[in-house]
Formats: sequence, structure tokens, C-alpha cells
Amino acid sequence: MKVIGVSGSPIPNSNTDRAIKAVLDATGMETEFVKLSNHKFEGCRGCLKCVSTNVCVLNDDITELAQRVKDADALVVGGYTPYSSLDGRTKSFLERLYCLHHQKGLQRGKPAGIVITSAVPQHEPYPPVAEMGVMSVKNFMQEAGMNVVGDVKIVGSVPCMKCGNGDTCEFSGVKVMFGPDATVETVGFHGFETQPEAVKAAEELGKRIAQELSGKSNFESKSYSFT
Repeated sequence: MKVIGVSGSPIPNSNTDRAIKAVLDATGMETEFVKLSNHKFEGCRGCLKCVSTNVCVLNDDITELAQRVKDADALVVGGYTPYSSLDGRTKSFLERLYCLHHQKGLQRGKPAGIVITSAVPQHEPYPPVAEMGVMSVKNFMQEAGMNVVGDVKIVGSVPCMKCGNGDTCEFSGVKVMFGPDATVETVGFHGFETQPEAVKAAEELGKRIAQELSGKSNFESKSYSFT
């Protein structure tokens, strides 16, 4: 059995990357980690030339990636939420897997998990941005006939924390999300490993995927959220 984890985060060794790897490690199975920013590809053109072959005709890195996803027994997809929605790289990747859908449903029945990193606080009065990111991935997986066994939402850091102008720029996410008196110091950075419950949830998600693959799971799909 092999589980493939795909990260849409372009940041080297990001929170999203490390959370996905924690899920993969917890499966105890053969795994593969894919960093989408290391690959070049465009979005789906909707040309439908893949209908009869289940192979995309665009000549880029998705041709090989889609084959690796097809050959895997389970899939974990991780993304993040710039501008309050799923990042474009992850969304484009999912759209390009459309070629696996036609007639044969090549992803049907596979266990799947989701990891979403969001810097937007996961409580009122903020919008449910992390959940919206989860639903973007979940909708794709369900339409492909996959068995979504759970998701993990972790707290990330707004990019303005590192740009050098987070304390002074009136358009800084630090100010917009946390108020005019907020600073980089008062908001602080958020790391995956500093959120023990998130680490635990990622490990549990990996174990649930393994249980599904071994045919021993009677659990319902779960969603985990940490603030």
C-alpha cells in the first residue's frame, strides 16, 4: 500500500508540508511527498481530450504526477488560504486530475485526507476561511468518488509577518486581521509543531487512512480545528 501526499504551499518546509508529512508518517506505510512548487504546470483547459484515455494532453509535469496519484492507494492534499480561499496552485492541481475521472473513476473508493493551513483566526467575527479551504478540496475528492476520512485545519502565519513592514503598513494582514494596534511581536508566529493538538490530529488522520486501507475502519469522517 502506498499513500501520496501533495502540498500546494510554495514555502520551503512550510507548516503545510510538515503537517502532511506527519500524516504520511503516521500511516506506517510506503509514502511519497510531492511539493507542487517544484513542478511546472498550468490549469485545466476543459478541452475534454482526456475523455477516452484518462490522460491529459497538456505537455507538462502533471502528466507524470497524475499517474503517480492514480497508482497510489490513498491521497492526502494540503493547501493554504491566501485571500480567503484555497491557493491557486493546489486548485489547479486538483482540476488537472479531472483526466482520472472520465468513465472509469480511477480515484473511486480511495481513502483521502485534507490539511489546510490558514492565518485567519478560526472563530468569530472572522469568516470560516479554513473551512472554505477544506471544502474546496473535499468537494473535488467527493466528486471523484474518494472516501474523505478526515481533515486537519492548522493555524499559520500571515506573510506580512516576514515582509519587514508588518508593523507599519496600513494594508498589512497583521493590522487588517488583528487590529490597528497589532504588531508582529504581539501577534506572533505559528508553527505546526507548537500546536500539540494539531500534531495529534495529523497523526490520527494518518492512522485512519491506514485503517481504511487495511479494511479495519468503522470510523466516520472527522474534522479537526485548532486555534
